[in-house]
Amino acid sequence: MLDKGLRDKIEALIKKEVVPAVGCTEPVAVALAVAKATHLLGCEPERIDARLSGNMLKNAMGVGIPGTGMIGLPIAMALGALIGDPEKGLEVLAGVSPEAVERGKEFISEGRIGIDLEPDAPSKLYIDTVVKAGAHNARAVISVSHTNFIRLECDGEILLDVPSKGDVVEESDDLPLDMAMIYEFATETPLDEIDFILEAKRLNQAASRLALEGDYGHSLGATIRKYGLKFYGDTPVEHMISYTSAACDARMGGAKVAVMSNSGSGNQGITATMPVVSFAEDMNADEEQTVRALILSHLTSIYIKQSLGRLSALCGCVVASTGASGALVYLMGGGYGQICSAIKNMVANLTGMICDGAKPSCALKISSGVTTAMMSAMLAMSGKCVTSAEGIVSDDVDETIHNLTSIGREAMTETDRLVLKIMTSK
Repeated sequence: MLDKGLRDKIEALIKKEVVPAVGCTEPVAVALAVAKATHLLGCEPERIDARLSGNMLKNAMGVGIPGTGMIGLPIAMALGALIGDPEKGLEVLAGVSPEAVERGKEFISEGRIGIDLEPDAPSKLYIDTVVKAGAHNARAVISVSHTNFIRLECDGEILLDVPSKGDVVEESDDLPLDMAMIYEFATETPLDEIDFILEAKRLNQAASRLALEGDYGHSLGATIRKYGLKFYGDTPVEHMISYTSAACDARMGGAKVAVMSNSGSGNQGITATMPVVSFAEDMNADEEQTVRALILSHLTSIYIKQSLGRLSALCGCVVASTGASGALVYLMGGGYGQICSAIKNMVANLTGMICDGAKPSCALKISSGVTTAMMSAMLAMSGKCVTSAEGIVSDDVDETIHNLTSIGREAMTETDRLVLKIMTSK
């Protein structure tokens, strides 16, 4: 078993990266920056301006904002100024009311919001907001991660100034994870140290149930539940796809509900959680098995994101469904070697899936990830694994993961630019 000091560090990392979020984390992070700047200003601003990295713009353009019936950044920014509480982090918009939405609409119609691309952003996740009222102004800058403020100013006085680290995630330096360590932590840590992960099950399962009873996004989860039984059957695979995509429907469709995120992404949190929860229930897994599977899924996703970066051209469902696949193997009774095989099978299949922003149709990509996770797990349990003679897969599982992330972080950069150009030119 890992020593207590190392277990405590890993537990702290999970608790930092697996947190509740209301709404898509990109527009919510912009709302958080606006709320912080407004708090510094000390009054309702007359003007709000934001300069954002390309990846931030891409992920905030087409997603529903909870409790508003609207999509995109302007309403998120207006609400951040009007009712946002910066102390609530990614739940900054939890207090949205119909009255606040109407005030936000007026703010927008009066032309008091400006949004621009920051072409020289020091990181792919970069938010620079300025609020003004009369002769006074305040500024809040977030970089690298969704709640990481690196600069705060009020009327020219610098209150915080932290040097940017580019897209480096600081935990990767302090806590260099690998799959062997993750497996040992997930399977051997005393249960009372890790059962906090059940909150991810509670929150994301509630979002899924809400969507199955309502009409959010493209209602993919509800559609599969209604029509998919004929084609999929009443099977664990159908349950995983419908329940996972339903939670995404709710989140992307603007439901006023919190989900448990992973590495700054609600959709990644959903994908790391719901296939595992659904399959565990179908397999009659006990609470300990469910907890350990969820820890394995979430911590694997965190590990992959450490080297990929918060935002990239690679769809986050690839990351989270890879973690989920290893967890499915664990619930099938597989060991470390079979989990590594499942991860390699995932990398051989989903590498290259592009991220073209947060939006309702993310549910389709998540469903693809869930389906592939199950196929990869079944292959692994059958003793089948993609070999190092095939594509980007290496014999070593950690090297395979880094092959995946280097493609998403480096080789797909031009793809990212073209995706943003297409999205902003329509």
